Amino acid sequence: MSHSFKFGSFDYFCEHAALVVCPLVGSSQGTMATCYSRNVQLGSQIIFQPATCFVHIAALAMTIIMLLHVRSKYTAVGRKEIVTFFYMYMFVELLAIFLDSAIIPTAHAVYPWFTAVYAGAVGALYWCILINGFVGFQLYEDGTPISLWFLRLSCLAIWGICFFVSIATFKQFASFSFEKPVGLFVTYLVFPAVCAVIYFVSQLLLVVRTLDDRWVVGDLVFMAGFYVCGILLLLAFSVTICDKVNHYVDGVFFFSMAMLLTVMMIYKYWDSITKEDLEFSVGSKAAVWEVKDPLMAGGSEYYPEDDTQSSYRGAGGSLVGGMGGNNYYGNYPAQSYGQQGYSQQGYSGGGAGYGVNQQYGGGHY
Repeated sequence: MSHSFKFGSFDYFCEHAALVVCPLVGSSQGTMATCYSRNVQLGSQIIFQPATCFVHIAALAMTIIMLLHVRSKYTAVGRKEIVTFFYMYMFVELLAIFLDSAIIPTAHAVYPWFTAVYAGAVGALYWCILINGFVGFQLYEDGTPISLWFLRLSCLAIWGICFFVSIATFKQFASFSFEKPVGLFVTYLVFPAVCAVIYFVSQLLLVVRTLDDRWVVGDLVFMAGFYVCGILLLLAFSVTICDKVNHYVDGVFFFSMAMLLTVMMIYKYWDSITKEDLEFSVGSKAAVWEVKDPLMAGGSEYYPEDDTQSSYRGAGGSLVGGMGGNNYYGNYPAQSYGQQGYSQQGYSGGGAGYGVNQQYGGGHY
C-alpha cells in the first residue's frame, strides 16, 4: 500500500528509502521499504547495503584528506570551526557504517540507542555547518575560545535535544510515540533542511556583498545541486533505481554519494573564500618573497668590499668602523697579532689598546 506525503509521518519516506530510523517508527515492527539493496553474507555476518558501506568508507578517507589540507592553512579564517564540522561528519559516517549495514542488528536492544545517537549527530552536524556559515561575516573573532566553545556547546545542546526526542520516540516515553513521530520528523528531516537552506542563502549573500570573485558562486551552485539531487534520488527515484538494477543498489547509495560530494564542495567553497596570510604561514607551500629594497640585495653594486677576499680564512670582507676589513688591516703585519707582535708593537699597561700603524700613524703606544 502506497502512502502519500504527510507531515509528521515517516510512512512515505520509509516506503521509498531504507532509512536507519525506519525499523523503529510507524509500528512496533517498523516500516519496510518497497525495494532495498540486496545483502551479502560474510561468514556468519549478513551485510546490508554493501555498496553504501563502501561509500561511507570512501567518505571517511576523503574527509581525512580534506582535514589535512584544512589544518595546513594555519592562518585561514574559520579554520578551527570548519575542522569541527569535518570531525562531526566523520563521526556520522562511522555510525552510518554500523547502522546501514545492520552490523548492529535492527532487532538488537542497542539499535534504538545507536540510532538516537546517530539522529542527534545528524542534527548537530547541520547546526555546525550553519554556525560556520556566519563565521565569514566576522560577527565575532574566529578561532578564539569564545567562538570555539560557543560552537561546541551549541552543537552539544542540539545533539542532546535531537537525541532525547529520538530515544523518547523509539521507547515511547514523555508523551512521544513511534506511531506519531512528529518530534522526530522535525528534528531528523525538517531541521536539517532548514539549516541547509539558511547556510546556502547566507553564503550567497556573503559572496555577493563582500567578495569580488564571483566564480565562488559556482561552488555554491554545485553544492546545492548535489544536495538536492541526493534528496530527489532518495525520495523520488529510489524504488525505480532499485528495480532497474536488480536490487544491487538503491537510493540510499546515491544519497550517500551525493552527500559526500556536497561535503567536498563545502570544503572547495571554504578553500576558495579563505586567503592565508603568507607572512605567518607554516604550511607546505613555500612563500615566494620578492626583494625590492636595494639595501637587501647583495652584489658589488652596493657592497664593493664583498667581492674582495678578506684576510681572515678567505671569507668576505667585514665592516669595522665603516671601513672594509682589507683596507683596515691589509698593510698590517700578520705576526703583530701573535705573542711576538705584542712585544714588538708594544702594549700599554694602562689599557689604552692595541696599536694600528696605518690608521693612527704611530708604531707604538
